[in-house]
Amino acid sequence: MTAPPLTIGDAAIEILNSAPPEDKIRLSRCYAKDWQDGVLSHAFPACPPDRPARPVVPELLMPRYMPKRRNVAALLHAIAHIEFNAIDLAWDMVARFGGDMPRGFTNDWTQVADDEARHFQMITDRLQSYGVTYGDMPAHDGLWQSAMDTAHDLLARLAVVPLVLEARGLDVTPAMIVRLEKANDLKSAEALSMIYEEEIAHVHAGQKWFNHICQKKNLDPAETYQNLVSQYFKGQIKPPFNKAARTRAGFEEFFYLPLAQKSD
Repeated sequence: MTAPPLTIGDAAIEILNSAPPEDKIRLSRCYAKDWQDGVLSHAFPACPPDRPARPVVPELLMPRYMPKRRNVAALLHAIAHIEFNAIDLAWDMVARFGGDMPRGFTNDWTQVADDEARHFQMITDRLQSYGVTYGDMPAHDGLWQSAMDTAHDLLARLAVVPLVLEARGLDVTPAMIVRLEKANDLKSAEALSMIYEEEIAHVHAGQKWFNHICQKKNLDPAETYQNLVSQYFKGQIKPPFNKAARTRAGFEEFFYLPLAQKSD
């Protein structure tokens, strides 16, 4: 039997190296609690892997080869895949960058990882009601590319992952909730509504630490954000934006609107 980790860095790497979804969820919930309870020390003795371990399924395709999501089960499977990747993105944030940041940074991203593990479980439970298990459908392999592209630069990681990808989630989730309600799947709509509220806090964590680093480096946060997104994000920043949710997260229009205007 493997000895339990002594540090939050070791715990994060163990989770990143765990392929089965059930192991990733169980360890995420367990080690997040251990960190909150003071069981794990704030130390980072090893480097995280370039890519996390992945289960045999789902089959990972390039985004352009993904089939259209024509039913609720396909939509929920796509959401589950995003949440599964989000678990690893949060733990990679802890393992890769936590050693150079205040303890509060690790507090925030360990909480994010715990939330994402719970979100994944919520959505996969709803999938079961359709007779579908995570992995039964293909999923796209573009989510981890942003992490690899920004592995050397915490500011770039914060700009692209919470402040582009997760912020985009705030834009599109309300329409998904309406779609689930129209399909009379009120339980899934309720689950997604809860996830939506918690994702606002995740974007807020990204904004908070982005601003913290910019202040320490005497950088203008909005200008730095725009430069980093232009350099590291391959897609477009385009409306419609969920201004209300973004503002609740502390993510103001003057950060992202100039990028949307450039892409017009």
